[in-house]
Amino acid sequence: MSIILTPSAVARVRTMLLKRGRGVGLYLATKVSGCTGFAYIVDYADEIKDDDLVIECDDVKVVVPKKSMAQLEGMTLDYAKNGLLNEGFEFHNPNIKDMCGCGESFSV
Repeated sequence: MSIILTPSAVARVRTMLLKRGRGVGLYLATKVSGCTGFAYIVDYADEIKDDDLVIECDDVKVVVPKKSMAQLEGMTLDYAKNGLLNEGFEFHNPNIKDMCGCGESFSV
């Protein structure tokens, strides 16, 4: 079971949680969506449920529903700033077989 957060992703999650003032970590999941199959869900994790897996990257917890692990196994999550206006999480997922043209969904 592995999902990796780069140092910049860890720093961003820490900053977001501190700013928010609550939460146990980063919630990372997939949902059925789009023309290709799945889309990512990124949110705050306020609790850990019985069907969740918890992965620790440095001191940051990543909470993942067991049902999403098949699509996320081996993924690296990065946080990048591209220029003055563009910044966000980047998903480097080795499981992806196809993506839709707009990049909103993927298949495994």
